[in-house]
Amino acid sequence: MNTVAGFFLLGVLAKLCRSDVKFPQSLYQSLTLFLLIAIGLKGGIALQAHAGWDLLPKSVAVIGLGLLLPFIAFPILSRYGRLSREDAASIAAHYGSVSVGTYAVAVAMLESQGIAYEAYFPLFVVLLEMPAIAVGLALAGRKDGAVDRGKLLHEIFFNQGVFLMTGAMAIGYFGGEAIHSVMPLFGDLFQGVLALFLVQMGIVAASRLPEIRSLAPFITSFGVVMPLVGATLAALLGLVLGLSSGGIALLAALGGSASYIAVPAVMGQALPKANHGLSIASSLAVTFPFNVMVGIPLYISGATWLSSVAGGGVL
Repeated sequence: MNTVAGFFLLGVLAKLCRSDVKFPQSLYQSLTLFLLIAIGLKGGIALQAHAGWDLLPKSVAVIGLGLLLPFIAFPILSRYGRLSREDAASIAAHYGSVSVGTYAVAVAMLESQGIAYEAYFPLFVVLLEMPAIAVGLALAGRKDGAVDRGKLLHEIFFNQGVFLMTGAMAIGYFGGEAIHSVMPLFGDLFQGVLALFLVQMGIVAASRLPEIRSLAPFITSFGVVMPLVGATLAALLGLVLGLSSGGIALLAALGGSASYIAVPAVMGQALPKANHGLSIASSLAVTFPFNVMVGIPLYISGATWLSSVAGGGVL
């Protein structure tokens, strides 16, 4: 078993076995903030070394992916899941956005296997946070007059994920040599902090299982199939963009992930009638565990095969 997946499973077992393992909420929040800043800093340093105009078409293509995925998820949720328009739109937005935790796990697995990837990927994480939210609101048929537009825009652009990762990337980009003085904290300790984060995420995921009982067969199926669809589309896009096998795997992980930080905060304000517990349960109790235990190793193997086939001139 992969070490990263092992810590997540440890948290799940702690909850299912009713162990008294419990993380203070403040510690869980601190671990999340640490990961956001660490990912942003590494991305900013990489952007300084690799930034160029070739990133522009790649960024536009990635945004296009974020816009497309909710349109795929919405009809599945509304037609086959028979969910209300607002519930379907809310969940679709979650699956069009990204999970920073999933990204961090994918990075850790790639690095443990010595697989290189494009270091500017934190930029794509930030870019994928927002498009799906706009599509989700449009699919819900939400009129701006029904909500406080200022608060909504504030949540979209200044939620902790977007704000901290963007700010940390800017610091990493403009910090010069001085930035390396903080990397022993945000670089060397990354794997250990991620392990603690995953134990807590395992506990949270297991605690959400009762919330999906009424729709268990459909939500479970959707929470597994939709990541595979998103990951496949993202992997093919990565191949077209000329990414390395590690980059294709990372983009697949992003395409197959579901948000549980930024989107819930926005949808909670914009769609008050939606069942937000269902959205969180689907992303945290089904999709996140699937990606950690099965999805990401599958994406890495698939990306390696896809790159080898393309390199051999078959595609």
